[in-house]
Amino acid sequence: MATLILFVVGFVLLVYGANWLVDGAASIARKHRISHVVIGMTIVALGTSAPELVVNLVASFKGTADVALGNVLGSNVSNLFLILGLSAIIFPVAVNKNTLWKEVPFALLGAVLVGVLANDLLFDGISRSMIYRSDGIVLVLFFLLFMYYAFGIARARSSDPEVPIREYPLWRATLMVLGGILALIAGGRWIVDGAVEIASMLGMSEALISLTIVALGTSLPELAACVAAAMKRNAGIVIGNVLGSNIFNVFFVLGTSAAIKPLPFNKALNFDILVGIGASLLLWVLLISSGERIVRRWHGVLFVVLYAVYITALVIRG
Repeated sequence: MATLILFVVGFVLLVYGANWLVDGAASIARKHRISHVVIGMTIVALGTSAPELVVNLVASFKGTADVALGNVLGSNVSNLFLILGLSAIIFPVAVNKNTLWKEVPFALLGAVLVGVLANDLLFDGISRSMIYRSDGIVLVLFFLLFMYYAFGIARARSSDPEVPIREYPLWRATLMVLGGILALIAGGRWIVDGAVEIASMLGMSEALISLTIVALGTSLPELAACVAAAMKRNAGIVIGNVLGSNIFNVFFVLGTSAAIKPLPFNKALNFDILVGIGASLLLWVLLISSGERIVRRWHGVLFVVLYAVYITALVIRG
């Protein structure tokens, strides 16, 4: 009963936490002339991806590889299809040239790299496929390279379009960001615990729970933050959070998990890897082909429909 009560309270924390995080981060960006995309890729993405990190670290120590891998793969698909899709439906998401040619390809690289590193049987002829500690270290090094790039462009003057942003004193904006992150982590965790308990009562498998309920649950902070940002017409935080979270999930969360303990790879997860690669590639192609670098409302509808198809396929697969 207590878990179900916390399940409801978790949604309240998500709503308030998302608004505090977005407002505080946007104020910091405006005050220091930092691009909203950079803020989204760093402060917001790291904060909203904390639940994935916590779940994966626990899963690594417990040796439940399906949960660790399924959480990252499922979260990244939901970030692109569901979260970016819903955000674009609320308000079209404009993407700058830097994001189109650097951050989107880097997120695509992460999706492809997981497929290559995980399939030892296919690429190296090894009888057992695993993501080894050395693979995890490689992923973490890529993450450090990305962070070096992100903080490098943060020094450039912001060219964000003017959006109505309320500026707060730095101390208050910082507290809003920290409070928002804590509220999102707590709210997301309570929702996941309640959802997993309900799913277990319904007899769902561990792999299915990790790819759907846990993945979606740990993505709720990203969802709340992006929806709040979209409603405030802050497209930079939306796209920065989505891409930054996917990059953080693959290179840091999965890399750290594998570095702690090698993760045996279930070949059934190749389907989810391919969906993740396809989602990143589809976003890139749509942005290039449109010529305006905007994720339109109809793109958002397409993404949400594809996410529904993906979840349906997972349920059928069991």
